[in-house]
Amino acid sequence: MELMCKIVCFFLLVSLSLGIDGKFAQNFIAIAGPLPSEFVNRLHLQDQVLSKKDQGPAVPEAHGYLCQQDLVASELLQYFSHLHEIGVTHYKIFLPWARILPKGDARKPDEAQVQCYQKLLETLVAAELRGVVVLHHQHVPGAVAAQAMGWKANAFADLFVEYAEFSFRVFGDLVDVWLTFSDLPDVLKSLPYDDPQYRAWALAAAHQRAYTIYHEKYAPADGKLSIAIGIDHDILSVKTKLIVCSCLHLEDDSVDFLSLSLQYGCGNKIDFYKKLNEFQNVWKDTDILVFSLKLLDCGSMEENLFIPVADIVTAINKEKARTIGYDVTEFLNFSSHVLSKTNALQENPDAVLPPRSSYQTVWEMFAKQSELERDSFLQDVFPSGFLWGTSTGAFNIEGAWAEDGKGESIWDQFGHTGHVYMNQTADVACDSYYKTSYDVYLLRGLHPQMYKFSVSWPRIFPDGTNETINSKGVDYYSKLINSLLDSNIEPMVTLFHWDLPQALQALGGWQNDSIIDTFVNYADFCFSTFGDRVKFWITFHEPWVISYAGYGTGEHPPGITDPGVASFKVAHTVLKAHAKVWHLYNDKYRSQQLGKVGLVLNSDWAEPKTPTNSEDVRASERYLQFMLGWFAHPVFVNGDYPDILKSQIQEVNQQCSTAVAQLPLFTEEEKSWVKGTADFFGLSHYTSHLVSAVTNGTCTPDYKNIGNFSLHVDPSWPQTASSWIHVVPWGLRRLLKFVSQEYTGSKIPIYIAGNGMPTKDSGDLINDTLRVDYFHRYINEALKAVKLDGVDVRSYMARSLIDGFEGPVGYSLKFGLHHVNFEDSNRPRTPKASAYFYSSIIEKNGFPPKALDRFTAPAVFDLPVPSKLPNLPASEVPSKAKVVWQKFSSQADFERDTYFYGTFPEDFSWGVSSSAYQIEGGWDADGKGPSIWDNFTHIPGNIKNNDTGDIACDSYNKVEEDIYLLRALGVKNYHFSLSWSRIFPSGRNNLINSHGVDYYNRLIDGLVANNITPMVTLYHWDLPQALQDIGGWENSALIDLFDSFADFCFQTFGDRVKFWITLNEPQVIAWVGYGLGAFPPNINDPGTAPYRVAHILLKAHARVYHTYDDKYRASQGGVITLCPNIEWVEPKTPTDPRDIEAADRHLQFLVGWFTHPIFKNGDYPEVMKWKVGNRSELQNLPSSRLPVFTAEEREYIRGTADVFCFNTYTSKIVTHAVTQLRPFSYEYDQEVSTSVDSSWPSSAISDQRAVAWGLRRLLNWIKEEYENPPIYIIENGVGVKTTSDVDDNTRIFYYKTYIDETLKAYNLDNVNLRGYNAWSLMDNFEWLNGYDPRFGLHQVDFDNPNRPRTPKRSAVYYAEIIRNNGIPMPKEDEFLYGEFPKNFWWSVATSAYQVEGGWREDGKGLSIWDQFSHTPLKISNGHTGDVACDSYHKIEEDVEMLKSLKVSHYRFSISWARVLPDGTTRYINEIGLNYYERLIDALLAANIMPQVTIYHWDLPQALQNIGGWENDTIVQRFKEYAELLFQRLGDKVKFWITLNEPYNVAYFGYGVGIAAPGISIRPGQAPYVVAHNLIKAHAEVWHLYNKTYRAKQGGLISITINSDWAEPRNPHNQEDISAARRSLQFFLGWFAHPIFKTGDYNEVMKTRIRERSLAQGLNQSRLPEFTESEKQRIKGTYDYFGLNHYTTVLTYNMNYPASVVSYDSDRGVASVTDRSWLNSGSSWLKVAPFGFRKLLKWIKEEYNNPPIYVTENGISERGASDFNDTLRTHYYRSYINEALKAIVLDGVDLRGYTAWALMDNFEWAEGFDEKFGLYHVNFTDPDLPRHPKASARYYSQIINCNGFPDPAAGPHPCLELEPEVPPTDTAPGPAASVHFLGLKLTSQRAEIALYVLFALSGVGALALALFAYRYGKLSKRSCKRSYMELSKL
Repeated sequence: MELMCKIVCFFLLVSLSLGIDGKFAQNFIAIAGPLPSEFVNRLHLQDQVLSKKDQGPAVPEAHGYLCQQDLVASELLQYFSHLHEIGVTHYKIFLPWARILPKGDARKPDEAQVQCYQKLLETLVAAELRGVVVLHHQHVPGAVAAQAMGWKANAFADLFVEYAEFSFRVFGDLVDVWLTFSDLPDVLKSLPYDDPQYRAWALAAAHQRAYTIYHEKYAPADGKLSIAIGIDHDILSVKTKLIVCSCLHLEDDSVDFLSLSLQYGCGNKIDFYKKLNEFQNVWKDTDILVFSLKLLDCGSMEENLFIPVADIVTAINKEKARTIGYDVTEFLNFSSHVLSKTNALQENPDAVLPPRSSYQTVWEMFAKQSELERDSFLQDVFPSGFLWGTSTGAFNIEGAWAEDGKGESIWDQFGHTGHVYMNQTADVACDSYYKTSYDVYLLRGLHPQMYKFSVSWPRIFPDGTNETINSKGVDYYSKLINSLLDSNIEPMVTLFHWDLPQALQALGGWQNDSIIDTFVNYADFCFSTFGDRVKFWITFHEPWVISYAGYGTGEHPPGITDPGVASFKVAHTVLKAHAKVWHLYNDKYRSQQLGKVGLVLNSDWAEPKTPTNSEDVRASERYLQFMLGWFAHPVFVNGDYPDILKSQIQEVNQQCSTAVAQLPLFTEEEKSWVKGTADFFGLSHYTSHLVSAVTNGTCTPDYKNIGNFSLHVDPSWPQTASSWIHVVPWGLRRLLKFVSQEYTGSKIPIYIAGNGMPTKDSGDLINDTLRVDYFHRYINEALKAVKLDGVDVRSYMARSLIDGFEGPVGYSLKFGLHHVNFEDSNRPRTPKASAYFYSSIIEKNGFPPKALDRFTAPAVFDLPVPSKLPNLPASEVPSKAKVVWQKFSSQADFERDTYFYGTFPEDFSWGVSSSAYQIEGGWDADGKGPSIWDNFTHIPGNIKNNDTGDIACDSYNKVEEDIYLLRALGVKNYHFSLSWSRIFPSGRNNLINSHGVDYYNRLIDGLVANNITPMVTLYHWDLPQALQDIGGWENSALIDLFDSFADFCFQTFGDRVKFWITLNEPQVIAWVGYGLGAFPPNINDPGTAPYRVAHILLKAHARVYHTYDDKYRASQGGVITLCPNIEWVEPKTPTDPRDIEAADRHLQFLVGWFTHPIFKNGDYPEVMKWKVGNRSELQNLPSSRLPVFTAEEREYIRGTADVFCFNTYTSKIVTHAVTQLRPFSYEYDQEVSTSVDSSWPSSAISDQRAVAWGLRRLLNWIKEEYENPPIYIIENGVGVKTTSDVDDNTRIFYYKTYIDETLKAYNLDNVNLRGYNAWSLMDNFEWLNGYDPRFGLHQVDFDNPNRPRTPKRSAVYYAEIIRNNGIPMPKEDEFLYGEFPKNFWWSVATSAYQVEGGWREDGKGLSIWDQFSHTPLKISNGHTGDVACDSYHKIEEDVEMLKSLKVSHYRFSISWARVLPDGTTRYINEIGLNYYERLIDALLAANIMPQVTIYHWDLPQALQNIGGWENDTIVQRFKEYAELLFQRLGDKVKFWITLNEPYNVAYFGYGVGIAAPGISIRPGQAPYVVAHNLIKAHAEVWHLYNKTYRAKQGGLISITINSDWAEPRNPHNQEDISAARRSLQFFLGWFAHPIFKTGDYNEVMKTRIRERSLAQGLNQSRLPEFTESEKQRIKGTYDYFGLNHYTTVLTYNMNYPASVVSYDSDRGVASVTDRSWLNSGSSWLKVAPFGFRKLLKWIKEEYNNPPIYVTENGISERGASDFNDTLRTHYYRSYINEALKAIVLDGVDLRGYTAWALMDNFEWAEGFDEKFGLYHVNFTDPDLPRHPKASARYYSQIINCNGFPDPAAGPHPCLELEPEVPPTDTAPGPAASVHFLGLKLTSQRAEIALYVLFALSGVGALALALFAYRYGKLSKRSCKRSYMELSKL
């Protein structure tokens, strides 16, 4: 056969090399390539070299390249030499542009690729072959296309010529034949231009310029260049070819020959002749190279190889073509195929032996391995581009089983019907539905390239069909996908991972063929919705499990046990569904989305139990075919089941009397449809089995009997927590080889999509060494398969990201890399040892043979350019920074606390901090010397709980773990300190501890490798004890010793560390260590030692700075500084100059002590020198206790910092104090007294309260005091006293407010802030407090020797801030301009008792509020509503206010006791009724419509005396009262409210008793009884009106229900979310559900109250029940939904003891408020506008979009009246805008809005302290005058504009309000505002200010005249100060 091959080649060469004159042509080209598949497999090159045609439809178009893998030069040389021997002269080489120049820039080539191709070409030359090199084929590289975008065709030509020149230059001496382009249609299609002609022009330009440059500069004498053209491409058909080629100008001056790609069909020779003839007519007299020749339908060629050869030669020579070369590859391939068949026949002449199966081949390949060889470890890495990932499944982790419209799945029902271990369910699982950010946080720490997860079908399509699409489910997956991509993680999405919608299972599930189209529709939706971002799709995950466990054994849902029929039927359906989805993607989406679709098949490896037993070998193969081949063979081989499977089932059925199994048949059409429907082979593998043949099989239908195999395990194989998983790593390698051999070959890549092992739910859950060993060995076997066996494995997915719900075994098995605590509602996730191990595998891409070199390049970090700071003069006394107090201390709370949204510049440095002693541990490990803190903590009693830092967080042994956390956070820098005694155990450089140095090198290298900048502190308090023994920082010898230590650190670490801090908090060192003696070294000398120590510290710092500056800065380019601690101080009385001076003095003593010498003049602040000096003199000392610097020292110290760093945690209040002279003390020297405001939130550290606004002021102080240097906040955080605070909302509030203040400082105040670091990375040793206070973003379990780290919610929150680079405004909070609907009702409200007064006038009866307010201690300040606003006598004034507001409606209430004094109709008080008639008439006369509340809490006391709302007779009394009103007022009133806020009546009045009637003795019964009667009373009145009065009066009647919006405290916690829903149902739903939905209470209330009642020993629920007739009577008794809303709360679950009987304990909800929300005058009312919109939308969705009227909304203020009520104006602006959003964006049917309140009034238990009014009422004036506030004018403007006109559209006429009428009384009122000296004042205030200005100007002029002569320059300063003070007016 070898001879035949040579003869064919010789015939070709001779025939085709004869020219038209019959002479033999010189230099004839016989071209071959690419490599044959069997050679590729052997060299592990696989699809890297196959042609596009050979790759088949399941592989994307991307051509592979030889240099993706290591070349085996010796074998290639042998192969190329063989080609040369048989006559081949040239070999095709396709250069990969995208790989050689990955960025499209010839200056930045990939050197490895260049060297590889040089090596390849040299190998060709060594074999006496030459390369025909194609510069580019197929798609243009993305980087090139991006640069060539637009309408500049020459841009593409420029880029191509640059690449071509590079190639000519680098490879030219090895190549004499070049082609610029091949595969032209693909190239043209990928050019970034829309016009086809333009693309052709661009391509032509590129080719022609390359041709010209080649011949001008690079071509050897025989060098040739052309372009490859295929005559069979549509784009290059004969008719268009002329045009295209005309565009290309393919004439003699642009090609040296013509390169053709031909196809020859053995069955259609005529067509070949015709095309060739047409082509040659165009290209006469042109040399032709047949670059590519494909033979089609030439199966018979094996019998006579010469037939097509002769035909082709005849055809070419017939047309007298000038052929210079020919592609002979096809003939080589065919000849090798014939050769293999001939050899087989020669071995057995009588019969052709069937080929050995893949299993036999693979098994025999490994059978003879010794154990040593089998288990040997391979030190190598995976190929570049290998994908590492981890996986989960939706039902395993998501939870939220019925949340947000999700439908029930078969797994939901399976769990709910008790089929799972210990009746566990997946209802909450890991709560991942609410924890997207948590899971992505973990993924960032793990840093895989890919995350495999599944979509829950019923979450997207609740009933399984696209008739209902759950948008919230779609949003969840979109958010997850976007978060992954944002973190550079590729999503791999599984469409079906076992959780079938139960609705589809009810129709038969996978046994019903109709499910195929349903699944296709679902997949279609997913492709169209997510496919723009998802490029890896899996149709089915482990369909064997679906068929086997779900329908065979019934272990999984749907629990069907039918292995012989249903199981095979399901598999058949699944395969067809898969194929149909693959074709859908292929036909509809692939071209646009460019993704891949495959499926994941699970398989064990099967090893024969007895290797010498051929039956066991066959049984093993059968087992694999029944498990893997069942699904793989149809998809990857021939569209049908494996023959072994079919024949085995047939045999079993024949042996049994009835059919045991029914294997469905594929039609021929189905086979062709199923075959090849995968772009990759996804493989799950966990374990292996020993398999034997069954000797005594039965006819019982089960898999073993059907398949005739039996499974065993080797007792030596380690077992995992699961009985079915044993650790057999080598099985993976064999399985991979089998898959490659049997299914994928070189065409389809393999993705290991699932591999892992479970551990038990007991024992050490964190240190999972078994799993580490499992991954170590299994991953290495995968590496062997890749490197040693040539298997094309592209990815490895570890199962799983987190512990989850594991099907029938529930949570008892743990597969996760991260532990999930399912006992904690927060579901905290803690990385296990395996997570850190797997992360290191990912980082190293396998198992590199040696440690990687240390990283030398620093991370990208924009440091300030190191330069000397400006020379600043000494600070004044007080310093000029006092302007900060002048600017900010007078701020109103509203201005101070308003939240600011914004971001920092891109180079802002986000980080996190720690320190050596607090986290490292290893106190005496590896030669570390003791520090002063080691000795100090070892003395009992020094530290709380006798804690020590001996182990701390064990960071000395956990570098990888800490970097994992930092990577998850996404920080740009990590600030840590070096332990001096770890590097220099004795403190001196005569002994260097290399282990300590290695630790810091590993840490720094790891940081740099992850692009995290190390920020290193040299000294953070842990002085070597050996140095303390010589006096510590009181000994000036430490200056040199510290410099020596620093010098070593600069020299050792400075190549990578670019940010150095010399000393951390030197004030703490000096004062707490040597003054108070609380810290080591425990020296209690408060008056002298601190100053001495500080003096030495400053000189030591300066020495180190100069060492760096002189020796290292030039080469290392870093910055160096020190880091003081600063707390902001607020003067107790900002208007008192002495307090201002005290505050400034305190800061100078605290921070100026160190920063003034460094940043200013080299000396201490003047105020320190003055105070300490004077007090020393008063203390009879010969000199100041504050040491003095020499002039030389001052100059040396001055300017020794490049940036300003500081730590800050809290603020204090300071006042001037006269302090005692003795004992001498640094503290007394300051002459200040400090305190805190008790309202400031506390923390675990008693003197560290959260005062966020202090940070902005502090930053401004630094800016003013030190001329705005570059500033870095190095530590900022809060301590929480708890052992477990993973849900640390307190810390989130702290960061949310503190970071916001930094944003204000940067964006509003132009503070030069460059970075922010949170304290701390993790919980750690907090000095004297030990481990009690927790500051960490990560929780550390100090009781666990592994010190596991668990991300807290604050870590996820801080990571989000970092990713957003600040706190950008949420889109939903953006202001919406626009108008409300026409005829929108604008109203304002009051209520009778709150405004009327006249409490005993004209026959009015007593109400319960009269009684309550006259009861001592019930109302603040003993206030009553006896007079209130006296509205009973002020109808005209009230109506005038309403007219001024321009409201269309006015809501007020009727006083029941004023109309019916005893509550009954026995006596009607006509005078009282007449008051309301007169009011209504006055309103109607003013064109204002009345909105009348029938009952607003003021029940007649007479009715309360007989039980009030607890007595059900009140229903009839209320109905009679209402009928009277309908009769007397109904012809004029068209809007009735039956009850106002029945919740408050029931809960506050009868539950907790803080409102009338003040009953609190039955908190678990009375509120429910009262509510029951209120609901029935409402219903009766509604029916009365509806039946009797509606027809003639035509009004509306309903109820007003109040409700806060309830937001979960932790939106990522299912328990908090449930608490929020429960809160709403107990609050608003208590009354709304019966009326607006069912006539009955909601199920949440009924269930909880019933369960708690029964648990309390009652035999029935404390919640009363409605009869069926009552339900029908109550249901639907509304015309609209009346809503009162003020605020929002953050709710969380609260478990009360069963013995507590109350409404609150029934509800089981507690609440807090967000610290960033603005306060009001009411403790319960915070400004949270977003809740208003959410509540309106919730009502729409919960109650079927009823018409809504907001009947109250407003805000209170306390204290002295401020007519410029900016807070209230802000409140109305933001809340009313949320109402507009609800209408415009959410489709809420909102019809009207009512502001509360028209005027300040009696606010119930708060009396007149809280003021809600738009109009101020002066309650100290008997006339009770009313005056409008600024908010009234603003609300009137909104009404006038009917919303918010867009300012972008220009001034709107509605904004031009009429001027106000001046008030008639003398009380101050907010007249029209004017601008005066930059301030917006009322005209009255502006007038006063003007007079003051005149007066002060006169005084100033007089003072200037009197003192100018005497004081000279000083007068200028005084004048300037006076001017500044005046300007503030």
